[in-house]
Amino acid sequence: MAPVTSLSDSVQQHLASALSAALPEAAGADPLLRRSDRADYQANGILALAKKAKANPRELATQVVAGIVTGEVIADVEVSGPGFLNITVADKAITGNLAARYADDTGRLGVPYAAHPGTTVIDYAQPNVAKEMHVGHLRSAVIGDAMVRLLEFTGENVVRRHHIGDWGTQFGMLIQYLDEHPHELDHKESEVSGEEAMSNLDRLYKTARRLFDSDEEFKTRARRRVVDLQAGDEKTLAIWQKFVDESKIYFFSVFDKLDMDVRDPDIVGESGYNDMLAETCRLLEESGVAVRSEGALCVFFDDIKGPEGNPVPLIVQKSDGGYGYAATDLSAIRDRVFSLKATTLLYVVDARQALHFRMVFETARRAGWLNDDVSAVQLAFGTVLGKDGKPFKTREGETVKLENLLDEAVERATAVVREKAGRVGLTEEEIVENGRYVGVGAVKYADLSTSAVRDYKFDLDQMVSLNGDTSVYLQYAYARVRSILRKAGEARPAAHPELALAPAERALGLHLDQFAETVLEVAAAREPHKMAAYLYQLASLLTSFYDQCPVLKADSPAQVENRLFLVDLTARTLHEGMALLGIRTPGKL
Repeated sequence: MAPVTSLSDSVQQHLASALSAALPEAAGADPLLRRSDRADYQANGILALAKKAKANPRELATQVVAGIVTGEVIADVEVSGPGFLNITVADKAITGNLAARYADDTGRLGVPYAAHPGTTVIDYAQPNVAKEMHVGHLRSAVIGDAMVRLLEFTGENVVRRHHIGDWGTQFGMLIQYLDEHPHELDHKESEVSGEEAMSNLDRLYKTARRLFDSDEEFKTRARRRVVDLQAGDEKTLAIWQKFVDESKIYFFSVFDKLDMDVRDPDIVGESGYNDMLAETCRLLEESGVAVRSEGALCVFFDDIKGPEGNPVPLIVQKSDGGYGYAATDLSAIRDRVFSLKATTLLYVVDARQALHFRMVFETARRAGWLNDDVSAVQLAFGTVLGKDGKPFKTREGETVKLENLLDEAVERATAVVREKAGRVGLTEEEIVENGRYVGVGAVKYADLSTSAVRDYKFDLDQMVSLNGDTSVYLQYAYARVRSILRKAGEARPAAHPELALAPAERALGLHLDQFAETVLEVAAAREPHKMAAYLYQLASLLTSFYDQCPVLKADSPAQVENRLFLVDLTARTLHEGMALLGIRTPGKL
């Protein structure tokens, strides 16, 4: 099915035609159309065009109105103030346009694909091997997953990358301990849960740490093991792989709780670029992008200074020959650009790493790996705060474990679902399943409804509330529509463009028509919080519609069908929009 032309595009076309007739030199100019509280749309572009043409803006606006054909799309246009145009759309155009979206059998609700899709590599959800995931990992996972879904929906070729921390000096201690106690991780993967895997790793890490701190001979052996690891010793690598495999069991269990699809081939950690590090350094040094300074290979920047005003370099290779994060990140860029053929590199990473990525990206640009055709962007995010406005910690001052946080959210949500379960006849199995969807959805939505760069307060009481801007409010709005459709009996949703629309119907219909442009704008701007805002407004308009417009007890069979059509399209839009944020919409709540 061909994409559906939005009402705003149709209105824009009518305006552009009338504007070019009234002022030929303005052909192709943007009339600056936007939604308005004073009418359905307002066009503000005539003021600037009149100024440029040295014409009276109100007179020009009057000429434009005279050239607009009203009827099928535009019902009325009036000149307001110094030259604004207030535009009212015909009821039949609203219903007709929505009917075309409703008839889209592809499931896309008439949303077109992006005009120029490319290949985006998204780097997100980056846990560390042999370490528990904590609340600090939440935002990268949730925002990254939403961006994957949004971009794929617009037709972008998306390559997922989970750049896990699976390399470094800490592995010398762990490998040496496991070599000396070889049965600590003996089991088949199918026999251990994610929680048990983390418990095994945590126990082993603490024991190895105590030995490392108390036994100088063990410490010496552990440090030698780091050299073996970096040299690619087969036995050392085999033990290291055990830690990676055990950690993946745990990672997958957490991602499963988050209702995220993370696949093993997408996990390419720091170790995946080891073979490229020496060449990356050679290319940077030979091209003059990096220079030796006190034995280290560095890249300097005129505009990046330290606290004392001295230049702060990006250290690619340390003076002892070791490689830092910069070498790995630059090698990853080379791989993603030249092997994966990326046109955009998107890093969903904590805002506190902004300086590091600014230097890495600039280095890659100087080397020619990034250019006008290939860009790298950090989708930076803020911190998760507690109710006290400080970084979210346990009462003991420790970092909050991600699994514990999700478990508590599901527990709270299940209690909310159970309280209402009798009214809709949920089974115990449905209560448990819906509790999970509501709890995880509440955590995701609280994150995604906040602009990524802002910090936000983690307040479970608010997150699972049925009132206010929460996913639970949206999920209950969806379930309410499904309930109405089940009670409709013989009546079926059907569009009736011949019917006049009540104000609440018009408001709901006009907002539904904006879904396509919202999806494309949100994906292009990488701002999932604007999708959350759109959906919350949609649910709010649906509530107003319920209050003012009876559905099953409407005045005529045609009006019943038309209102069923409106609420069904609203439900489909809520379902699709929430899915793009990675949130489920149960049919009964």
